[in-house]
Order: sequence, then C-alpha cells, then structure tokens
Amino acid sequence: MFQLWGKIIKGNNLIRDLVICDSSEDTRTHKIFHCLEKICVEFDLQAPIWFDSNIQMFKRYKKSKFYQDNFIESIDFDYLEIQILEE
Repeated sequence: MFQLWGKIIKGNNLIRDLVICDSSEDTRTHKIFHCLEKICVEFDLQAPIWFDSNIQMFKRYKKSKFYQDNFIESIDFDYLEIQILEE
C-alpha cells in the first residue's frame, strides 16, 4: 500500500500532519498527485507548484518541501513537506 505523509512546519515545529493511503492500481506518479491533492484539501491549501528542484529532491530522497514560492496564495507556515512512507 502506498502511503504519503504530509507535514506543515513552522519555526522547526510540526504544526499539522496527515498520512494518506492509496491502494489503487494507478502509477506511482498518479498516486503521489492523488495523495497530495487529498492532503491539500484536508489542510485547506491550494496545490503547490512543482519546480525542478522539488522533482529532483523527490526522486532522490522520496520527499520534497514546498515553500512560499511554490504557492500562489500566501501561506502562514514555513513549508509543506511530503514524504513517501511506504510503496
């Protein structure tokens, strides 16, 4: 089962977190975007913009951080981090 962990971090403190599970037969990429969408809905956020640096970090470490530059609207936290827990 695929699991994606979403965390909101402010001042090196974990403000909010959520683990989303996906047992569908979709591709890994579809599962990532589907879980990220669910995390954003739960946290009442718009979907972040993926930059090349986010993609490279995700490929290498199975996690990525989204800062203010990744969002069109203003955010009241330092960053949103997503991480794959299980594939």
